[in-house]
Amino acid sequence: MYDWLIVGAGFAGSVLAERFASVRNERVLLIDRRSHVGGNAYDRYNDDGIIVHQYGPHIFHTNSKQIFDYLSLFTEWRPYAHKVLAEVDGMLVPIPINLDTVNKLYGLNLNSEQLAEWFKARAEKVDSLRTSEDVVVSVVGRELYEKFFQGYTRKQWGLDPSELDKSVTARVPIRTNRDDLYFGDEYQCMPLYGYNRLFENMLRSNNIHIMTKTDYRDVKDYVPHRRVIYTGPIDEYFDFRFGRLPYRSLRFEHVTRDQPWHQPVAVVNYPQTNDYTRITEYKHLTGQQHPKTTLTYEYPSSAGDPYYPVPNAANQEQFKKYERLALATPGVWFVGRLATYKYYNMDQVVGQALSTFRRICAAVMTVP
Repeated sequence: MYDWLIVGAGFAGSVLAERFASVRNERVLLIDRRSHVGGNAYDRYNDDGIIVHQYGPHIFHTNSKQIFDYLSLFTEWRPYAHKVLAEVDGMLVPIPINLDTVNKLYGLNLNSEQLAEWFKARAEKVDSLRTSEDVVVSVVGRELYEKFFQGYTRKQWGLDPSELDKSVTARVPIRTNRDDLYFGDEYQCMPLYGYNRLFENMLRSNNIHIMTKTDYRDVKDYVPHRRVIYTGPIDEYFDFRFGRLPYRSLRFEHVTRDQPWHQPVAVVNYPQTNDYTRITEYKHLTGQQHPKTTLTYEYPSSAGDPYYPVPNAANQEQFKKYERLALATPGVWFVGRLATYKYYNMDQVVGQALSTFRRICAAVMTVP
């Protein structure tokens, strides 16, 4: 008899497995359809001995000391500040858009105060910020929106920014100084020995049993368990009763080149050209020394494993029907990006899992 059957061994499921096993001394069966733990954060050594993120780049960043301290129980860290370039009009320029971006694109020599006025002169008046298009054009105007956001968003989501919730582009700041860091969080780093090692350490308890290549439906009626944590797609759990929720998927093409470096930063975005959205070069992230380099080309798709919930009003309304079912399902907690149909960064998933643990303790047991 297991105290918990946890479905999905990404951050949400693994954090909860660790908490129940180590804090509550309870027995956990952790299952995943894939052949490994770690979810989309899984990394591995390829045939050339280069560390690759199997499902695209995962850069850890957070402002939460609690989340950072918790994950530090399972890994040491390598300081890493993420920088991204975008190929726009044949030039590589910083993104998020900053002072250097505008000066290079337009051959200008503006200072920060002048750039603020330059943005203001081009910004469009928007009465109500509802869509991703609204967010960008209201700050930098139509031209930069089309150069940096419109094409990239159409590739990434299969929809125009005017069809997506404002949260999609609101995540990317606009700057008037020369700050070229992609994130502004207090803690920015990478697991020193990789994510796979982090998950191995997190799931080391003898109270945790792991079954990979295992589907929930194959075990739910045969393995005795008291309660369930479910981190998969919520519509699938309820047999698509209200139809399939839309998700975007990704296809990854991993390529190793016989050269030490390919690009000046870890990630280069391609908002105007090519079918792929970005190229990642992992040695920038990991600090690994190697005479060769491995790149990943990302191709968004409407088919394949679900990666991103598609945020707009119609999809949220459909999700709410499933959420009401979830709230009325005793003994099952729905956690993570797919189960709550919301885009989360890694630290947010960890935070949600830790919060869920506390709420479960308060609901069904006495907190130690």
